Amino acid sequence: MTKTDTGGPESVPPTPSHTVGPFYGYALPFRGGEEIAPLAHPGTITVHGHVLDGEGGPLPDAFVELWGPAPDGTVAQADGSMRRDPATGGQLGRNGVEFTGWGRIPTDAGGHWYARTLRPGARGRSAPYLSVCVFARGLLVHLFTRIYLPGDGTALAADPLLSRVGERRDTLIARDEGNDTYRFDIRLQGEGETVFLEFQ
Repeated sequence: MTKTDTGGPESVPPTPSHTVGPFYGYALPFRGGEEIAPLAHPGTITVHGHVLDGEGGPLPDAFVELWGPAPDGTVAQADGSMRRDPATGGQLGRNGVEFTGWGRIPTDAGGHWYARTLRPGARGRSAPYLSVCVFARGLLVHLFTRIYLPGDGTALAADPLLSRVGERRDTLIARDEGNDTYRFDIRLQGEGETVFLEFQ
């Protein structure tokens, strides 16, 4: 058997499996991903922001996934975006009535994203938060972070994660813009980089 020398890693061209994007933009986003809570649902909030690179420039081809419990701290059990028609197998998506707790939102040409959801309830010792996963070009692995909402200073002060990140805690707390709207920009690196979490 003859062994063929393929050279070292420097001579092997990259393949799509080496990066998170931009190929995910073709199949992963779905219509209505930002509608985590229906428009008429009581207690709806809007969370929005930009995904920014190390120089502060917007990323137009990123997307953000959000997970959050209901206001009472329970995890939603609605089928959400994965709901399918039992007869045809076609995708029906959200039913427009139930809170699903999860959404996937692509950024627009200016790197902006937004989601309509419910204010998360507390679970365990942590202050209420939304879990976030970020996909973007150039990332070998998607990034995890959290969005804490301002308001309950006592809960934020006692949160174990916020206590550990010190001066960078502000990168995890959204800014209240009034009218139940919160701004949360995600900076991937550089000055003001968002705190990202590693799970083992």
